[in-house]
Amino acid sequence: MDPVDLGIPRQILDSLPGDSNAAKDMERALEGYEQRVNRALADATSEAEAAGVVLDVIEHLEDRAKTYDEFVPELRAWGQSPIYAICWRNFCAALIEQLYDHEDIGEQLDRERNARIVDDGIRLSDAAED
Repeated sequence: MDPVDLGIPRQILDSLPGDSNAAKDMERALEGYEQRVNRALADATSEAEAAGVVLDVIEHLEDRAKTYDEFVPELRAWGQSPIYAICWRNFCAALIEQLYDHEDIGEQLDRERNARIVDDGIRLSDAAED
């Protein structure tokens, strides 16, 4: 499989205040995610195995995005700017989108997610109610 080349969308970087180190932190986080995914793709013995590791990364990013999203109204209620929480949430969402858009693993990710739903004993009718 081809390696993944992730990036931070310019609009996210442009939204950050100029005097912060958040852009550097995002770059470091991006490098870590990219290395983890590419190592999984290189070491995997099958597409399903690679998709499983990449899906773990996606689920981690989904959890992080949800956490940052929950900070936004709380920060606003306290009169604080939620710009960092919004940027980190959008960063996570952008990485998820890029991983799903990767031509070698995008389809396999859907299969792996569905397999996990079935393995957990959750029926598709149960998943639709959420």
